[in-house]
Amino acid sequence: MPAEKSARRARPHTPLTLDTVLVAAVGLADRAGVAALSMRKLADHLGVEAMSLYHHVANKSAILDGMIDTVFGEIDLPASDDGWRKAIRERTISARAVLVRHPWAIGLMDSRGNPGPATLRHHDAVIGILRRGGFSIAGAAHAFSLIDSYLYGFVLQEINLPFEGSSDLDDVAETILGQLPADEFPHLTEMIVDHAMKPGYAYADEFEFGLDLILDGLDRLRSDIR
Repeated sequence: MPAEKSARRARPHTPLTLDTVLVAAVGLADRAGVAALSMRKLADHLGVEAMSLYHHVANKSAILDGMIDTVFGEIDLPASDDGWRKAIRERTISARAVLVRHPWAIGLMDSRGNPGPATLRHHDAVIGILRRGGFSIAGAAHAFSLIDSYLYGFVLQEINLPFEGSSDLDDVAETILGQLPADEFPHLTEMIVDHAMKPGYAYADEFEFGLDLILDGLDRLRSDIR
């Protein structure tokens, strides 16, 4: 028996369920990206033979569907007893945190043609809050699209920045400033020195500023959006 198979069979593991398969798949994608996911790698991670996975999922496409549903399930649903603005704000902040944890998911969130129950509950809850908040059907569609376009765009930018924390930002900023003729780019220099390099600055804080602008605009226009 090959050493790899022997080690796999000897490795203790919990009984397989659909949930354990999906949680493991999400974990692998978090570490290596969704492109690195395969049935064989997933089975090896779980300590089982690849054929065992087919008792729970039909194929890799079904795993991807389930992974996205798992991610949607982590997003806090808007509370029905809150006003629409507060509910949507908290849901969108929660969604950003989830997508930052699972950066691979953003490219798949709206690409799957077989949405699962958590995805459907999420979408229905968001639309319901908007409708109860006074948006027409078309207005709710416009608002949902606008908010999520901002959400996805911000997260894509955030996860691709060349720094993670304030110390990394300072290093990047110092490198840029060292190559930047201040007299040629005075406004950029001012932005870096007097804003980005100030103590306590975090790029993530920009998210709520932009979100509040969008929600304020929607609030002013919601009775007119038809």
